[in-house]
This record gives sequence, C-alpha cells and structure tokens, in this order.
Amino acid sequence: MRHRVLLVVVFSMAFSFQAWATSLLESDSTFLYYRDLSDQLNLRFYFSHKFTEFQLGKDMPVYEPNSGLHMGLGISFQKLTVNLAIPWGFLNPTRQKDWKPNIDLQLHSYTKYWNFDFFGQFYNGYILVPDQSESQILREDVEVRKFGGNAEYVFGGDRISMAAAKDQSQLQLRSAISPMAGFGIYRVRISGDSLFKADQQPVVSRGDFFQFGPSLGVVGTLVFGKGFFLTGAFSGSYSLGYSEGDQNRFTQNWQGRAGYLFRGFAGYNHTRFSINVNYVLKNLDLAEISGLDPSISTGNYRLNFVYRIQPGPNFTRGFSRLNPVNILNRMFAK
Repeated sequence: MRHRVLLVVVFSMAFSFQAWATSLLESDSTFLYYRDLSDQLNLRFYFSHKFTEFQLGKDMPVYEPNSGLHMGLGISFQKLTVNLAIPWGFLNPTRQKDWKPNIDLQLHSYTKYWNFDFFGQFYNGYILVPDQSESQILREDVEVRKFGGNAEYVFGGDRISMAAAKDQSQLQLRSAISPMAGFGIYRVRISGDSLFKADQQPVVSRGDFFQFGPSLGVVGTLVFGKGFFLTGAFSGSYSLGYSEGDQNRFTQNWQGRAGYLFRGFAGYNHTRFSINVNYVLKNLDLAEISGLDPSISTGNYRLNFVYRIQPGPNFTRGFSRLNPVNILNRMFAK
C-alpha cells in the first residue's frame, strides 16, 4: 500500500509539472483565473462530520469515534474561517451521550501560494465493530490525542485557488492544475486498557508517536456551467516515524512511514451565494509498536450553504489588524 501511494505521487507530479508548464506557455498572462471575494463576509450554515479513527493493524477492525453529525454556523472573512457546530441529539440518536465530549480543532487556511492544514484532536471513547455479524464493543477507556499540521507551496498559486473551493472567499473562473511541495509534523498519543496486544509481545496500554517529513502532490480544478466546480488535491508523504510504548525507552522504534492528505470539493459558487460539499482526509501510518502496525486517519465531511454580505469599513479595518491569516501572508509573501 505504501509503495502504491509513492507511485501515485510520482506519476501525478510528472503529469502535473508537464500540464502546468504547457499551460504557462500556451495561456495569455492577462487571463484572470480567479476573483478575490475575501472583502465580503461569508455567512455559513452547514452540516459536518469530523472524525479521528485508527487501526492497530491493516487487517484489524477500525476504532470509530463517538463523534456524530454536527450542525452549525460559521463565517469566512479575509481568508479566515471560523465555524461552531454541535452534535445535536436529534441528528445522532445512537451516539453515546454519557461519555466525555470530544474536541476536534481543524484549521485549513489557503493563501495565494501556501496551503496550511493544522489539526488538534482530543477524542474520548471509541466504538469497535470486530465483524459485520458481531455487536459493537464500547471502549469508553480509549483516548486519542493528535496535534500537528503541514504547509504546502502551490507552484501555480496565481492560477488556482484552494480558498475558492474550501471557504468560498474567492471565485475560480477557469480550470487549472498545479504541483505542490510541502512538509508536515505530527504528534499522536493513543491510550486504553491493554490496548496494544499482539502474539508473544508485551501488552501496552499507551502508545506515543511522532513523525515528520516532506510531501509532494498535485491540485487541480475544473470549472464548468457558469459557476459549477470540481476541485481535488492529493499529497503523498514519506516521514521519519517514532514510537514508544508505555513511556518506556526500551520500546522505542524509528522507521520510515508513508501517508497522504486528500481534499475534494464540489458545488456551485456565485458572487452572492454558494452551495457545496467538501471532504478532507489525512492518513498517517504510524511507527510499529508492540508487534502491531497502527495507522490513524483524520477527516471531515461537510455540506455548506453560504450567503455573502459586504461589511462596513470600521469592521473591516479592525478585523484586518488581528487576522492571523494576514500575518501568515506577510510572512510567506513572495
């Protein structure tokens, strides 16, 4: 599986560089590929399902979080997006309501040439289904803590806008494609009563993981029908991974690990409103621990209904000074 991911990245990069270079030679530099709408305030009503799930081995059952479907409100202004959603009971009749709440922080910020994806997860309680014919196993004792993120440089950032697809702060006018290159770093802790168990191996209740490394990828968007769009971005990574069981230095392990980040967007985007769906999935193969080969995936499904308004000048000036995206823009501007 890991070798397949690397092959996909290599072929995608080769195709992307060729298509990007050809488009640069053939296109008129006066073409406007996207229009900035970040001076407008996007008001958002949405449904989302965030999750951080994991496996202890490739052929082992998935530990699914007690997260559920959320409904909430959000805003996007000056390329910064803030959302607040709640897993309402009527949307999640089978959710375990007596367990500790989860906190899932995901920040996806896209400037002209840089993509930033940050994750901070505090998950409490997991549900395990060993087989389709078997009943669920409730593991309230299992906890996951995950922190980290990645930054990617988009070589054709003057021609393709991830912000148009993700938070509708821009409007993509033409189809485009571009290669990307970046770097990521992650820290993960998975714990539970005798969680890591393998034949002839010590039982481990807590696994600590850390990994970092470069990534390569491609992003492309297809615009059609005066406002409809399809956008996809895929990055494959190969990282140096570290694991340690029960905070015991004698269980330390270092090895190279593969991973990927996929982002997909589709919908209709207009200067006044937008209706769209998006999907983000970050997968990490963690370093082996206690004879097991764990992996962890963080994702988000979302359906958005967006309406735009024009705020006043005083609000705009005050917000601009404090906006962290503007600070990052100044730091990484070309």
